[in-house]
Amino acid sequence: MFVLLLKRIAFMVITMIVVSVLLFLLLEISPGSVATKVLGPYSSEEQRNLWLEQHGYFEPIYVRYFSWLGNFVTGDFGESIRFKVPVSEVLWPRLGNTVILGVAVFAVMIPLSLVLGILAGMREGSKLDRTISVTSIITTSVPEFASAVFLSALFVFWLKWLPGTSGMAEGFNLKELVLPVMVLVLYDFGYVARMTRASMVEVMTMPYIRTAVLKGLPYNKVILKHALRNALVAPFTVIMLQINWLLSGVIIVEFFFAYKGFGALLLEASLNQDIFLIEACAMVAVFVAVATQTIADVGYTYLNPRIRFS
Repeated sequence: MFVLLLKRIAFMVITMIVVSVLLFLLLEISPGSVATKVLGPYSSEEQRNLWLEQHGYFEPIYVRYFSWLGNFVTGDFGESIRFKVPVSEVLWPRLGNTVILGVAVFAVMIPLSLVLGILAGMREGSKLDRTISVTSIITTSVPEFASAVFLSALFVFWLKWLPGTSGMAEGFNLKELVLPVMVLVLYDFGYVARMTRASMVEVMTMPYIRTAVLKGLPYNKVILKHALRNALVAPFTVIMLQINWLLSGVIIVEFFFAYKGFGALLLEASLNQDIFLIEACAMVAVFVAVATQTIADVGYTYLNPRIRFS
């Protein structure tokens, strides 16, 4: 297990280095373009050259890369063009807001989807199975912007139970979190439930499950002790992938409800060509993606000890 963990960490580090090189070449290879984005299109050539000299852009490219990478490792992401403050002062609060949103979504979605998926898989072909499957397909087919409009019309304008925005202008407000969480859960729980159902159906046909039932073991014990653990391998993969989606893939929801999260920040940075903020967001997103996959790979061995990675 320890060797596996070291291998996965080494793979994570190599992946981060490769991504950092690609990101540097994509956004930092042309010093003149960087200076223009920072100083604006109406800055003079003399101003741009002075800025480039002050920030070391006339150094060889490999020196610039290692300096750039070192700044990232130490948390120095540069200054945001859009907000006129260090990137870290904007990035970490926004990332924290998305973490709050993600935890709330997971707290509702995971128990709901797993329970529904397990119930459907235990009774393949039953009315319950068909009802859960159809509901899952319908909810997953509705895009977030459509469900956001529908839920806002229902709960904001008609029933007037919930606020229409989630800007948290007066501090944390649980009511402002309800609609974004509802939209994300409604869109995503069906996918996880369907994966859980498919995995459960496959496990329930295994010979060891039939043998346990024929030996007279209580059905609940067979499900909880033998079937459930193996059935959770595939849903565990999907759930870990949802962390990446919740981090940077919820731009529509955050923008619609004016929720100041990481996705909305990435959109603002892109629209304003905030190069240093884009770089920081990209590196954070890649780190989370690689880290969650490392956790998933290690988690496989706990759910199914027969799985080993070479």
